[in-house]
Amino acid sequence: MRKKTSLRKKTKPLKIIDLSHLIDEKSPHHRSMKPLKVDNINLREKYGYKLQTFHFPEGFGTHIDGPNHFHEKLKTIDKFKLEELILPLVVIDIHKKVLKNSDYTLQIEDILDFEKKHGKILAGCFVALRTDWYKRWPNQQKMLNLDKKGISHTPGWSIDSLKFLYEKRKIKASGHETIDTDPGIDADKTKNRCERYILSLNTYQIELMKNLDKLPATGSLIFNIFINIKNAVGFPVRSFAIINF
Repeated sequence: MRKKTSLRKKTKPLKIIDLSHLIDEKSPHHRSMKPLKVDNINLREKYGYKLQTFHFPEGFGTHIDGPNHFHEKLKTIDKFKLEELILPLVVIDIHKKVLKNSDYTLQIEDILDFEKKHGKILAGCFVALRTDWYKRWPNQQKMLNLDKKGISHTPGWSIDSLKFLYEKRKIKASGHETIDTDPGIDADKTKNRCERYILSLNTYQIELMKNLDKLPATGSLIFNIFINIKNAVGFPVRSFAIINF
């Protein structure tokens, strides 16, 4: 007689890492935006329940930016298929260099050093840039890191590193922990050159990620989930990673 086996014993529990910040009225945000506002509508006496209305920009908290954010004729985020939002995850770690220089940007050399240790970055994956900047959350001043002239000093991507990843390695999407894709000192000066480049490829990025330091360099799967709302150019996301899938 065949011995019964327990599926529960055979199946490993999933290890899931949350990559999205909890947001509220005090959450850090881009200088061009207003903070989150919540209207509480008490309908308990009339209908027996409470209702809330949330007012926030599309790019608030951990969020997705779609191509139409900068490029009028390209995709809005509702046009992405689910399989484009669930991708193999690669985490490139530059946090030690950022500790020494808050204006540091990812270089091609950093990518090649990463590949010497972890193998070639495969096409179709999501690349996240670990800087540990998320640990400054939820302090707006520390996230922006402004100097006396009002210039932001935050790390980011270099345009060369992005072109290498998207054009040579054929990655699908990317994300980071800071408010901007571009380093703070360049974002206004170059009119968000790095972000505009990514979105010009008709793909998306995730901003203000957290917990990348809790992930392996390779071997995870990222999920970027948001409300399926028509014609949105961006929206807060619940991004998470599964490690031992």
